[in-house]
Amino acid sequence: MSIEIDQSPEKPVESFAEIALRLGGASADEAARTGVIDTADDQVEDLFAQQHQTVNSPVHVAVWDSRVPTELFSPQPSLPSEKVVGVIDRSLDIVRTHRDAGTLLNDQSKISDEVLRDLGDAGYWGLLVAERYGGSGATMRDFARMITQMATLDPTVAGLASVHGCIGAVDPVRAFGSEDQKQRFLPGLADGSRLSAFALTEPGAGSDLTALKTTAVLDGDEYVVNGEKLFITNATFGRTIGLVCKIDDVPSVLIVELPEQETESFQINRYKIYALARAHNHGLVFKNFRVPAANRLIPPRGDGLTIAYHGLNLGRVSLCANAAGAMRMMLSEMLPWAAYRETYGQPIEHRELVRRRIGHLAGLIVGCDALTHWCASLLDQGYRGEMECIIAKIFGSESQKEAAIELFMKTHGGRSFLAGHLFGDNVHDFLAPCIYEGEGEMLGMAFFKSLVKQHGKQFFEPIGRTLHQQGIKHPNLANPAHLWALRGPMTDYAKWYGKRMLVGSHWTTTSRVARSATDQLNQHVEFAQQYLSASGFRISGTMRTYQLKLADRQCRMSALSLQIQNAVTMLVTALYAGHQNDPITRAAADTVCRELKRRIVGDQPSDADFRQVTELGQQIAEHGWNELNGLSPGAILQPYK
Repeated sequence: MSIEIDQSPEKPVESFAEIALRLGGASADEAARTGVIDTADDQVEDLFAQQHQTVNSPVHVAVWDSRVPTELFSPQPSLPSEKVVGVIDRSLDIVRTHRDAGTLLNDQSKISDEVLRDLGDAGYWGLLVAERYGGSGATMRDFARMITQMATLDPTVAGLASVHGCIGAVDPVRAFGSEDQKQRFLPGLADGSRLSAFALTEPGAGSDLTALKTTAVLDGDEYVVNGEKLFITNATFGRTIGLVCKIDDVPSVLIVELPEQETESFQINRYKIYALARAHNHGLVFKNFRVPAANRLIPPRGDGLTIAYHGLNLGRVSLCANAAGAMRMMLSEMLPWAAYRETYGQPIEHRELVRRRIGHLAGLIVGCDALTHWCASLLDQGYRGEMECIIAKIFGSESQKEAAIELFMKTHGGRSFLAGHLFGDNVHDFLAPCIYEGEGEMLGMAFFKSLVKQHGKQFFEPIGRTLHQQGIKHPNLANPAHLWALRGPMTDYAKWYGKRMLVGSHWTTTSRVARSATDQLNQHVEFAQQYLSASGFRISGTMRTYQLKLADRQCRMSALSLQIQNAVTMLVTALYAGHQNDPITRAAADTVCRELKRRIVGDQPSDADFRQVTELGQQIAEHGWNELNGLSPGAILQPYK
């Protein structure tokens, strides 16, 4: 069936993305909705200085530019202030004390109000709030390090800090609030008297944020809110939420202080949910609920989607940081069990498969550490970090899933499913981050879209517009008429291609980057650099192959995206490990980089690969690892000795 292009003069010319969607089989409505998301993305970009926008981000530069500063992929060193260190140390002591005393949870198996208050007194909830509003003004690097440390004690408590500070009301108010709004809301958010959440998801709106149904209508000096939110973490009575709703059909954000009990205009939708079971996760129902008009956040550009997108990158880094801590817990539990459990008269820590699991898990931990520090550093420097934080989120959540199922559960066997076991009690929490802050494959396509956007706009959008104007539905360069029509944009593209072929790509090398890296780590750096530099040709070739139908080739986009993500993770991890003095940490980085390279080139593990990872596992099993210092593994369940 042919697809006709409406060329009536009254119809505005569509963007290349909309044309691509339509010719790929999508409806005009889907193309229009995608255009709304594109507009919101552009508005977020405009919030950042030009040198920190996506086209100047490390990943974009690595793929498309001819000269790439290698140091863009190496985290900047930083030391937290004494005040921040004090807050973190007190907070860790509070959770450790409550955990050891058995008072971390209340009688509903939720994090107790006493723990939340104690953490508020310690300054935990105000880490990301500026000092002038009652917080401690921590950097994102400080905050991410804290998340990893806290997750080794309790991932839920660590996750609540992220919900409150990154995607809850803290970030929207501090980034987009007026001075009056900051004065009214931030002190309570900082001291924990008003814990927060971000109410975005609805029963019919998840990934497609254009499907929002909740509305707010101005009535005098108040907005009247009607609608329903679903799967809102940290949402219960007395909390402060950032509510995404439509005002005059424009996505907007209201800061809403929830009442202390249900009313005719506000109800809580309760349901049983397995993930984050120790936190409050509820639906919120508003029926003619009134909110002061002064509580509406007005961004300098854009609308409520701009505000929503801003905090997600912080949350994505925090998810990776949390995974690094949770996987440390898993490894600390695996080691005593591997020494205790015997098969055929020998502890399983002597078995090659178990040693491989231990070594591989250490590699995943170092990979998450590297991405966390790198992305947090970029955010602190002022980068938008959209693509980089997506990489951290996907790698962190997928690594935690793999660690939980393939490494941790299989090593512990049937005991994994006992009540009181780290896996059995937390399996849903270990898997759920694959969905949080954007489902992984959907984010992978968003990553790809951000990566190709400028290239497509510069070279492929003129082609698309020409085809649109000429009414050519199925372009064929063997057709002289088509070739003549496209001569202008094709010439521009040929110039880019030829120049890139002649000039190539050059990466800087500095003594700071490579000062302590082993030869193997440097080889990983060089491979990743070469792969990323060649990726521009691969991507552009794919765009030529699928042309306007690329938008409908989700599987191809996802596969290309993942390969580039793997190369970036490999580069960042190798550079990170080059700064570490601990030989086990460097060996763990080598392990995960070998695995990432195999995924990229499609190789099977060699005997040398098996030997490297099992020797690492043996070292950790026999001598420990300083990254596990201070962790207290639980008792072995159902002991038999």
